[in-house]
Amino acid sequence: MAGIEPQGTKLIRCPDCGREVSARAISCPHCGAPIQGAEGLARMVRRDWGFEWRSQTEVFGLPLIHIAVGRKDGRLRVAKGFIAIGQFALGVFTLAQFGIGILFGFGQFMLAPVAIGQIAIALIFGCGQLTCGYVAIGQLALGYYALAQVALAVYAWTPDRHDPEAIAFFTNLLHYLKLK
Repeated sequence: MAGIEPQGTKLIRCPDCGREVSARAISCPHCGAPIQGAEGLARMVRRDWGFEWRSQTEVFGLPLIHIAVGRKDGRLRVAKGFIAIGQFALGVFTLAQFGIGILFGFGQFMLAPVAIGQIAIALIFGCGQLTCGYVAIGQLALGYYALAQVALAVYAWTPDRHDPEAIAFFTNLLHYLKLK
């Protein structure tokens, strides 16, 4: 066992089976018994960690801003507000790792009418590595109009596919955005 442990890692004996275990182990890999005094055990036992803040101002019964990250009482903290920010969030405007936006969402995995994210699932406009929406822009895109490396769309503009309708749509969109 000493040969597979990183140099300098302390080995201890499991209180149940007596076999050697890393002092950093949370449980014995041989019998599954919890290792008392393990460095990582405190992190696993701690039920409350993270941060949570809600604004006093409310909009439609929701806090104007709700920020939540971590766990409370062993459960994930979920930001729910008009503007929701966190690892997991639900709001009218959402900024999250995983989130649902009633109007807009930005994050790693996002579901919203207008969504920007690594994975963006949108009703109207989606932009991301993997995206879908009426208008979809990304590496892999699914939509009515798509601008992508690879697309499944009625009108697509890709390196291999140059639909005149898609080119006109995205060119007009670019000109419209520049004028505003």
